[in-house]
Amino acid sequence: MATHKPPVSAAKSVFPSKIPPQPPASKKTGPRADSAVTAVEMGARQREISVSEFFTKNRHLLGFDNPRKALLTCVKEAVDNALDACEEAGILPEVTVQLEVVATGPSAVPPVSQATRFRITVTDNGPGIVRQQIPRIFAKLLYGSKFHRLRMSRGQQGIGISAAGMYGQLTTGKPVKIISRTGPKAAAHYFEVQIDTKKNEPLVHENKQIQWEQPRGTQVAIEVEGRYQKGRASVDEYLEQTSIANPHVRLIYRTPEGDTKEYPRAYHELPPSPKEIKPHPYGIEFGMLLKMLHEAKSQTLSSFLSSEFCRVTPALADEMCIAAKVSPKAKPRDIRGAIAETLYQTIQATKIMAPPTNCLSPIGEKAILSGLYKQIKGEFYTAVSRPPSVYRGNPFIIEAGLAFGKAPDGATKPEKPAMPLAEGEQEEGDSELARVIRYANRVPLLYQQSACATFKAVLATTWRNYGIAQSRGALPAGPMVIFVHIASVWVPFTSESKEAIAEYDEIHKEITLALRECGRRLGLFLRRRERAASEFRRRNIFELYIEEVVEACNRLKGGKLPTEKLKAQLHKIASSRTGGIKTDETLGKTGAGPEGLPHSIIVTADGIEGDAPPTPHVSRTIVPVTEVPDGIRIEENRPSSKPGRRQTAKPAPAKRGARRDAAVPSFAKMGSVAQPAGAVRTRRKAQLTRKKR
Repeated sequence: MATHKPPVSAAKSVFPSKIPPQPPASKKTGPRADSAVTAVEMGARQREISVSEFFTKNRHLLGFDNPRKALLTCVKEAVDNALDACEEAGILPEVTVQLEVVATGPSAVPPVSQATRFRITVTDNGPGIVRQQIPRIFAKLLYGSKFHRLRMSRGQQGIGISAAGMYGQLTTGKPVKIISRTGPKAAAHYFEVQIDTKKNEPLVHENKQIQWEQPRGTQVAIEVEGRYQKGRASVDEYLEQTSIANPHVRLIYRTPEGDTKEYPRAYHELPPSPKEIKPHPYGIEFGMLLKMLHEAKSQTLSSFLSSEFCRVTPALADEMCIAAKVSPKAKPRDIRGAIAETLYQTIQATKIMAPPTNCLSPIGEKAILSGLYKQIKGEFYTAVSRPPSVYRGNPFIIEAGLAFGKAPDGATKPEKPAMPLAEGEQEEGDSELARVIRYANRVPLLYQQSACATFKAVLATTWRNYGIAQSRGALPAGPMVIFVHIASVWVPFTSESKEAIAEYDEIHKEITLALRECGRRLGLFLRRRERAASEFRRRNIFELYIEEVVEACNRLKGGKLPTEKLKAQLHKIASSRTGGIKTDETLGKTGAGPEGLPHSIIVTADGIEGDAPPTPHVSRTIVPVTEVPDGIRIEENRPSSKPGRRQTAKPAPAKRGARRDAAVPSFAKMGSVAQPAGAVRTRRKAQLTRKKR
């Protein structure tokens, strides 16, 4: 049987028996053939990035962008951890910081100004660290106990001390050396650890028990590349500012030159321990609420709201559920989609009490005054603590302080030799600008000043209203130090290096109000000092006429007056009437502190006025009237019966039958010579006549 075969041409067109040859894979065509990759190749290149690898390449985000700043950052992170540990354990902190120059290679140890490698050793008397946690705390990024809790603390992210160890590992290759002991009867553990940057896991090089003289505490030693220079934004300034905001801390600093500086404890009480709180409903976003609903362990929606958030009672939780048209007994995991969004909007629209403030530990006015007075020499100090406020559901407190002027003996200080200026340092002179020291949770902020909400609030304050010169858009001029501290459960830093505070409207407003109160007190002090100078000039004028007044009175009495005694008493009158001390009504004296300035200190050549630091009481004076022989009546200074009050003396009543013009009255308040009694009587009659008309 014959078979039908299709034409060859047709068969080739439908079922080609041979596939045309393809060009070799190596010979790519097209304008971008050399750089083209397939999706498979692109997918093969994708891999997980370790957080350690990320910060290794971007260490400037953590504050290690130059050697001088890197040295400061390492010291800061170690000291902050030590203070947090001591305060949480209820121990008055004692911290020792030691900087040592390390030789590179076989060469001799270079001088401090030329050194590029340092060993940082920080020792504290805290509670110590348990052995199992030491490697992870010091050699694993994003590991800590402070990130997930809402309470005030210096550390927040779990990056600081482990990042310092990572920087030392990158620049010197040396591990971090840790000694820790939890009690006198416990063993002291010694570790040498580094970070595995690919896995973000600790590598333990050595682990052993050693003999350590301290009964309790932790010591960490890191060898890093750095540059040491005194001045602004240096390790020295950081430790000085730390002692100002933490007067309960005893700091010992051993400099690279071999000197030892001690910042003694000025306040012998620990700050109140902050309590952990639940998040506030106003401080969460919609996505966070969905996550909390999905992970909730509560059986009902009402119990979830009342147990997972602060200031939400069971009754208020039921009201919010009913307002959102959701059953209070619904399961939290079943709330999703439009129902969850309605619930979120209802929560935000409900009036809820502000979060509690026992999660904060502010410094306090007296402690701020003690710190400023201890470290900064001036004439006037004041401190203000604002009431608690809230941003994004997070409670915070703003505290401000101010030190103005120079010490009374500042004019006799010897001139210092010219020294090279450090980064950000300026020459001090008559036209110097005010210095701003910023704090967040008691930690000094030394960099990125112009990007910080604190600095912007200082610039926005009109200091001219308080008698301080200020150019447009600049800091006030004069010998002044402005102190601003924010205490919060979560400080909104602008970057991971924790150097500047974000400018939330609520934070800016509270800082401005605190600075204005400090400015009002400073203005009152400056006006008082101007009045004192004016009164001193008046006293000099009075003293010019005392000789003539004494001679005139002596002639009126026929030369029988004791002129020397009268002259001395008239000098006392001039001093009491022109001493620059006004009455309580004029000064508006209220509360504690000098002359109507609560929580303030005034330093003069005669002593200190104020309630911090404690100083011997300086009594005020009253001016009683006494009788002088031969009919002359004068006033003299005597101690006040009530300290701190100035009392105005009343003239003694005349005896019955005595002549009214027998005595010559004392100086009038603004007069310069004594006037006869007849002239006074005539003037009073004229005044009464004008009133009747």
